[in-house]
Amino acid sequence: MSILKRIATTFALIAALAANAADTMNGIFHPDFHTLEVKVDGNDYAPPIISLNSDDRINISFDEIADDTRYLRYSLVHCDSQWQPSGLVDPEFVDGFNLGNIDQYEFSQLTTTHYVHYSLSIPNDEVRFTISGNYLVKIFDESDPDNTLLQARFMVCENTMKATADVTSRTDVDYNGSKQQLSIEVNTMNEKVLNMYQDLNVVITQNGRYDNASSIKAPMRVASNKAYYEHQKPLIFDGGNEYRRMETVSTTYPGMGVDGIEYSDPYYHMILATDKPRYHTSYIYDQTQFGRFTVREYNSSASEIEADYVITHFSLEMPELINSDIFIEGDFTHRRYGPDSRMHYNRATGAYEISLLLKQGAYNYQYVALPIGSEQGLTSIVEGNFYQTVNQYVVTVYHRKSGERYDRLVAATIIHSGR
Repeated sequence: MSILKRIATTFALIAALAANAADTMNGIFHPDFHTLEVKVDGNDYAPPIISLNSDDRINISFDEIADDTRYLRYSLVHCDSQWQPSGLVDPEFVDGFNLGNIDQYEFSQLTTTHYVHYSLSIPNDEVRFTISGNYLVKIFDESDPDNTLLQARFMVCENTMKATADVTSRTDVDYNGSKQQLSIEVNTMNEKVLNMYQDLNVVITQNGRYDNASSIKAPMRVASNKAYYEHQKPLIFDGGNEYRRMETVSTTYPGMGVDGIEYSDPYYHMILATDKPRYHTSYIYDQTQFGRFTVREYNSSASEIEADYVITHFSLEMPELINSDIFIEGDFTHRRYGPDSRMHYNRATGAYEISLLLKQGAYNYQYVALPIGSEQGLTSIVEGNFYQTVNQYVVTVYHRKSGERYDRLVAATIIHSGR
């Protein structure tokens, strides 16, 4: 078997494994589906966390490149604090049947690419959850319920405890260097916690990434009804760098970061300016959205159905790495390190390259190096790590008493570094 064929076989295996039941990351597993968005109703830039027994809603939307609709359905999976299925049966976390129809859809208009735009709001009259925790929405065709087409994460919080946090560049390993360190206080309020050192679990994510998330079971100290997490290794994160930005809002003129536009039936092609590593440069502040994207067509008031799909060409000029792969990271690649986000080195141009079919809009992205055999990407090799970087940290607190069968999400807070 040739090397190229072995590589193709390996990628096919990875793609198949990504769709199995244990995989709970946001993801699309069918080539005709694109642009998965998970948002809090009324706040497009908030992490997907809503309050239990409130009017909060999670809005999920996506497109299928097709001329007609299909009958799509969805169900929920309750997960533990580490996003693995909790093993609860449906009546333990859902009021009614754990099955709903996706019947909100619109056809694209004035676009060269024909697609159907689907949307879903949860909870609703069909599906209502009864307990807090981490949830996964699995979407499938009515005729093939065992084949998940795409899936999305969100969280439901009780807010029965209070978490506060601070972040500093004066860390236990460096001082205004390349790291940032958090300190967290959890106030159990009126919640009875039998063992503060065993019953609580604090999870921290940086900019929506899960490959470098931290989980802390035991606080450093406890005083009365407060648990303090400080001077612990999982509280230290690489500073990273501000996300890069590009805009493909028009097919008639180049937007931010676009060098040229070409049309080759059936798609427009956006050739982005060649990027270069930033690890050796000085830090420059830029206001970004921490890896998120916004669908937008500059001349439309209904971009969700009037924005077109364009093939977007990324390139990163740098020497080829021997022991690491380069991935493009952001919400539009679902924060996954896989075949759809892995860049390929072009020795003729001396650059890593990838071409992605993306909906018109404004995008945040960064380049992450993944050492062979590792599951955690590194920003140091391409983007650099700077203590000044403005990062968004989400701190979630889970409570499980001895003998209980699931992790209750009891508190959540958001904090930004460098502000």
